[in-house]
Amino acid sequence: MTPSTHFTAGNTPDAPRSDLPGLLEALAADLRGIGYTVDGVAGLLGDAAHSALSRDQLVPALIATESARRGERTTAALAAVVRFWLLAEPQPAATLDAALPGIRTAGLLELGLVEPSADGLVQAKVDLRPYGWNGTAGEGTQGEGAQRENTFSSGGAELWVASDLAAHQRPGVLRHDHVLGIGQASATLVQVTARRHVARALDLGTGCGIQTFHLLHHAEHVTATDISDRSLAFTRFNLLLNAGELHLDPSDPEARVSLRRGSLLDPVAGEEFELVVSNPPFVITPRSLGEAAADQFTYRDGGLPGDDIVASLVRALPSVLAPGGTAQLLGNWEIPAGAAWDERPQGWAGPDADAWFIQREQVSPEQYAETWLQDASEARDRLLYQYSYAAYLDDFASRNVEAIGFGMIWLRRPAQGATPVLRRFEEITYPIEQPAGPHLGAAVERADWLAVHDLSAEHLLVAEDVTEERHQRPGAEHPGVILLRQGAGLRRTNLLSTELAGFVSACDGDLSVGQITGALEALLGGGEDWDAGTFRAGLLHEVANLVRDGFLLPA
Repeated sequence: MTPSTHFTAGNTPDAPRSDLPGLLEALAADLRGIGYTVDGVAGLLGDAAHSALSRDQLVPALIATESARRGERTTAALAAVVRFWLLAEPQPAATLDAALPGIRTAGLLELGLVEPSADGLVQAKVDLRPYGWNGTAGEGTQGEGAQRENTFSSGGAELWVASDLAAHQRPGVLRHDHVLGIGQASATLVQVTARRHVARALDLGTGCGIQTFHLLHHAEHVTATDISDRSLAFTRFNLLLNAGELHLDPSDPEARVSLRRGSLLDPVAGEEFELVVSNPPFVITPRSLGEAAADQFTYRDGGLPGDDIVASLVRALPSVLAPGGTAQLLGNWEIPAGAAWDERPQGWAGPDADAWFIQREQVSPEQYAETWLQDASEARDRLLYQYSYAAYLDDFASRNVEAIGFGMIWLRRPAQGATPVLRRFEEITYPIEQPAGPHLGAAVERADWLAVHDLSAEHLLVAEDVTEERHQRPGAEHPGVILLRQGAGLRRTNLLSTELAGFVSACDGDLSVGQITGALEALLGGGEDWDAGTFRAGLLHEVANLVRDGFLLPA
């Protein structure tokens, strides 16, 4: 297949088949019939074993399902399927036939989901798990494969997702064209995406299709791209397995989803989208002479040195955005010794687009190497681990890298005739409210509001989630520290000056910003060093920041 080719094949070597609609319908009916859903699995395992499973610990679930598989038929069937696909325990063909009577083992073999094992049993070739998002699961960090989530659904739908078996489910190092399942980074992107109805959306680097699942609930058409044939084959299988819930016509899925093979933006050159989401292969991996694409882990390695993959995307994404269109992605960035974390990202964001970077985590080169070597199970080969660890450190040292940042990026092409209003680079390392997408979208709306309104003439209210804290030394006449805290959203804390605290306390919607400022000037002004203009400008700037961050809202 040449780059930028439309992908419609349903029978890709070493990937599940999606060209057998009758078998896909039978599989979905069987899984639904035994309650193989997020809630069904959680109920079968119990809280402790289910929680352990989310940490890739299989033993508690093995114990919990041991007695359940000897229970009544539906419970025994669910236990058998959980052991087979989530715990990667081979099963007798008769057990699978009884648990999944519509498709049976023969159908699973034909779809490429299972294979005979050496001991005469049947073993899973893929991970097939329920997916149901309730919006409360934890946010991910650097290690995409560090934990696999089971508590997600797309818009309340009950779905199933196939991917390659993860490191904890199989022996040895992962294959280089490994198709990742529901990892923490993909879950993070789901949660931070600001959802709005759009005509056309792009899922750049779709993997097994998780972002596309969600986009289909608020986009009329989704284009999903990947450099890997196997990834696109898994995505197509997952879309057609869940066609009913995703409102796809199995006979014409291309009416709503276009799958395309190619690198980065090559498959969509010359097109425009209202929304782009991407969990790109952002991992910074040492390059070696003569290294071929087959030597890289395609799910995480972009094939470029350092953080060039993210840098190139930040620079190029505005070119495929429609006027007013937005892009949200995750990424890593290198932090050279002695430099601020945002020095490099500041240079990526062009002056003609809105940009907002939030660094969520920062790690050392050693921590970074350990995370990603563990992710691909390279730690199981001691010599390979030692060699690869040293290669990571040498690679970072060659560019004087002291730390690596991880975070989320928001970009926007301004609407026709408009100019950028947002250029923000901040570090938020504490827990924030999830899903964060609505809060990020609201923050952008506030920035847009500030750009077109005369703040002095506006009336403001304190947001309902905001509280004030005052701290003072025992016996002191006045507090030494006054803090505003948000209980929701990004949960920011703002240190207030005395005059700003007085301003906030007067924001009940009755007086305008200009009127409150004038009253404070009359109360605090005077003295030979007093400069009314400087006071007003400084206070107005601080008030604008409180509006931008959501502490104060238009009345």
